[in-house]
Amino acid sequence: MKTLKNISLSVLGMMSLTTFAQEFDASLQLRPRYEYRNGFKSLIKDSEDATSFISQRSRLNLNYKQEKLKAKLSLQNIRTWGDAATTTTVDKNGVAVFEAWAQYDFDAKWSARLGRQVLSYDNQRILGEIDWAQQGQSHDAAVISFHPINHQLDLGFALNADAENLVAPITPYTTNYKSLQYAWYHTQFSKLNMSLLFMNTGYEFAKTLTDLEVDYKQTFGTYLSYKENKWDVNLGLYGQSGKSGNQDVNAFYAGANLAYAITGKFKAGLGYEFLSGKDQDDTSTDFKSFTPLFGTNHGFNGFMDYFYVGNHQNNVGLSDAFLKLNYTQNKWQFSLTPHLFSAPNTVLDAANAKMDSYLGTEIDFTAGYALQKDIMAKAGYSQMFGSNTLERLKGGDASNTNNWVWVMVSFSPKLFTIK
Repeated sequence: MKTLKNISLSVLGMMSLTTFAQEFDASLQLRPRYEYRNGFKSLIKDSEDATSFISQRSRLNLNYKQEKLKAKLSLQNIRTWGDAATTTTVDKNGVAVFEAWAQYDFDAKWSARLGRQVLSYDNQRILGEIDWAQQGQSHDAAVISFHPINHQLDLGFALNADAENLVAPITPYTTNYKSLQYAWYHTQFSKLNMSLLFMNTGYEFAKTLTDLEVDYKQTFGTYLSYKENKWDVNLGLYGQSGKSGNQDVNAFYAGANLAYAITGKFKAGLGYEFLSGKDQDDTSTDFKSFTPLFGTNHGFNGFMDYFYVGNHQNNVGLSDAFLKLNYTQNKWQFSLTPHLFSAPNTVLDAANAKMDSYLGTEIDFTAGYALQKDIMAKAGYSQMFGSNTLERLKGGDASNTNNWVWVMVSFSPKLFTIK
């Protein structure tokens, strides 16, 4: 009887999938990555040795869709090979929820999405998935979207707490924001795409030992992109105002890229980024350093993550001029990107004398090969040629060889689809 009941339920389930035009699919991503770090993020010291390890992302994606309802559940485990004993009964990091959201489409133009989700817009300079990081980045948020033809307006909201508290806590959040609100508008004029962003982020800080306050920082600006024939151009301009840690915020950002497809296989481009900072001899209390907040910062300012990847906050800013060379041949992809870094604001030496603004040159080389549709192998080599000014800012020894090597294979099979 129990077996018959299970069969009946399965048949009814399959009938309901057909009756209500439902879709369900499951996919898997396994992504092991080897890294050799010898001066990664900061110049290596004489007393330090290089390190190497293998990390891995194991992610299961479940997607559900019917006429007006969509839902996604994405579970992942992030590990370093060897961080748990071979006979362990408990994984060190366990299984975490990367995405868990439901979306309801009111009609063809209006929808709302609630839950843990990726917030990624434009070139991901301000809001991105950070897919390079094995854990990625997602938010607990509500997003209302209005998307008629050639236009889209997203309104996002988030409110964070560390627990279901009975009374207000007296310890501030150290790694997460308290609240977030943003409006993102995108439109298209022929071959020109334009986006406008306004975002308000609130962070708690301890004004006194027992008094928590929330400071709100505003980030606002535009992103423009233009494509025609062999040309590809984009421009981003953003400003920041408000408060941070009870300091007035006054910061800005400008970034531009110009690329040209010389042949069908070879593309060359020039780019420049400017992130405002603060002179080291500036005695004002204003916060003048631009912070790219939730951006995919690994994709900017060099792959060795010397700037704005958990570092270089509230500092002297950054000027980054770079060249991008990309070549594709059948299943192969090659990229070479040299960066020229300098400090747009004053850096002082131990005697309070102004130092040269040149920070260093980083060269990034990557290669990729598609074994098949769902298997991609990639590798990269980067080297930082740092200056005494960079050494002054970040410590370490600029005369040492500072380099980074990585090799990664991504397996992304679709397990099954039910319609």
